Amino acid sequence: MRTRFRGITVREGLLAQGETGWVELSPFWDYDEVASRPWYDAAVADAVRPWPTPLRDTVPVNCTVPAVGPEAAQAIVRGGHGCRTAKVKVAEPGQTLTDDEARVAAVRDALGPGGAVRVDANGAWSVDEAYAALAVLDRAAGGLEYAEQPCPTVEELAALRRRTHVPIAADESIRRSEDPYRVAELEAADVAVLKVQPLGGVAACLEIAERIGLPVVVSSALETSVGIAAGVALAAALPDLPYACGLGTVSLLERDVVDEPLLPRGGALPVVRPGPSAAFLATEPDPDLAARWAVRLDELRAVPAVGR
Repeated sequence: MRTRFRGITVREGLLAQGETGWVELSPFWDYDEVASRPWYDAAVADAVRPWPTPLRDTVPVNCTVPAVGPEAAQAIVRGGHGCRTAKVKVAEPGQTLTDDEARVAAVRDALGPGGAVRVDANGAWSVDEAYAALAVLDRAAGGLEYAEQPCPTVEELAALRRRTHVPIAADESIRRSEDPYRVAELEAADVAVLKVQPLGGVAACLEIAERIGLPVVVSSALETSVGIAAGVALAAALPDLPYACGLGTVSLLERDVVDEPLLPRGGALPVVRPGPSAAFLATEPDPDLAARWAVRLDELRAVPAVGR
């Protein structure tokens, strides 16, 4: 990783070639076998099942701003390949609301008045903390597009949504829940954030999008371009795509596995299905790393498939 993001500095995963193309399997190491099983299911499904017919040639995306200082945040936005929406990480452990406020204000300044600013707290706040923080960050942003997962539980999101005028987006409350539709049932969110790997693949996500009854933002799980392409395929197949998607994250990696990384141009990504480069495939894997992932694969196969 170019910058510590989601608490990690190195991203690990597997690539595999299936009947329909290359797929990625990259659950985070802090996920246990049960939480990681949908990622395995996604790789298996997308390796043999063709992706849906796209309804558009490109997908608009946001740039992603990690928990960095104001100057670095501005540099990321200004170098964001034409993205007019920025997602800003907030509530980073060890940082303060003042740090978040300064970062959001810097992003607003870099975008100008016409861009959209959204924040992502990864469930770090209580309802009261979120209500107070969003009031501050909404002012700093000149109006937030939405706040992603400000509280950890669906019930808390519902309580917060009744108190704040800032729209609420649900991420973990969908992808880490046994019932992804509870968010809609409790009227806990205005936006559903869907991630292909954690939810079992492109087709599984498309079904959730059809059933959940909320506007959808397709987001990444910090994948390489091989994994990002699955998210682009999902977004390209949605009948409505009112928001920029969170798929412009390859730039967070120091290097990629394909010849032409999926980086935004004019604020959008093309609908393609890339495979790893010949140079990458010729690289010998680290033996210890390969052994560790072989064990993990066996552990994932032993877990029953997740039904939703």
